[in-house]
Amino acid sequence: SVEHMFDELTSDVPPWLVGLNDPQREAVLHGNGPLLVIAGAGSGKTRALASRVARLVDEGVPAERVLLLTFTRRAAAEMLRRSGALISDRSVGRVWGGTFHAVGNRLLRRYGNAVGLQDGFTVIDQADTASLFGMLRTERGFSASKQRFPKKETIAAVYSRTVNARTPLAETVEDRFPWVAEHIDALRDLFRAYTARKREHNVVDYDDLLLYWSALFDSQAGNTVRGLFDHVLVDEYQDTNRSQAEILRSLCGAGGNLTVVGDDAQAIYSFRGATVENILEFPDSYEAAKVVKLEQNYRSTPQILDAANAVIEASPEVIPKRLWTERG
Repeated sequence: SVEHMFDELTSDVPPWLVGLNDPQREAVLHGNGPLLVIAGAGSGKTRALASRVARLVDEGVPAERVLLLTFTRRAAAEMLRRSGALISDRSVGRVWGGTFHAVGNRLLRRYGNAVGLQDGFTVIDQADTASLFGMLRTERGFSASKQRFPKKETIAAVYSRTVNARTPLAETVEDRFPWVAEHIDALRDLFRAYTARKREHNVVDYDDLLLYWSALFDSQAGNTVRGLFDHVLVDEYQDTNRSQAEILRSLCGAGGNLTVVGDDAQAIYSFRGATVENILEFPDSYEAAKVVKLEQNYRSTPQILDAANAVIEASPEVIPKRLWTERG
């Protein structure tokens, strides 16, 4: 109510708690240990996550020991902007914020030698990756074969899917790219050549940023990297892949200060290697995890939410939730 908000604004309630509903407050005030926040559509999850970052920094966690992982750079910037607006101390700018790939790149610039990377390595994007596969396909004579050979973009997609889903090539092809099954031996040859060419030219691709980050934990720099952060927070956890989930487990351990926010009902990136199992299995993987559900919707009407709830309930695998609203 307006009266309740006025009471908050004129009391000693910290800015990062003002206007939050009870589940949002519970997520923001959670202490140590794993936390899973199931955030239904339109439930104010960005506000809750930004408020949690602000609370951690405001209550004494050094900003540079907080890691915020988001799906896009823009999301990280927006979340840190909102966190900074909730505290007077500008130190929130020292929070490590960004995508998995951006943070991986930053860590590898500092510790990459421990996993065999040379200083000054270059990161190539997805278009460059496909172009390199195209060159190697031609060099090795596959493009001139009588049988129609997969396009460079398809080769790159098979490679990326295999790496990110952490599945054997044969399984990846059978499940996702059955039309290239007759070329599987040639693909293995291409992938070896691709890896060798990257190493020769001190180049890494986007997938390598996750692979090398994961490898850091088994290197002489492993304990150093594990000790960098006191709290790790992850947005859109339903869109993470196996590699990203393994990185988080290596970074935080089974009982560490890992907060993940997401919604299994909004998982849409399986075609890119993301697996909804990461969020569905979180309470089992992190047995001490606290689970908080944000179910109050601030965006829609009851009629729309009734339809959405009916669709969600029809899912064979779902974390039980029911969206509701105070709107008429």
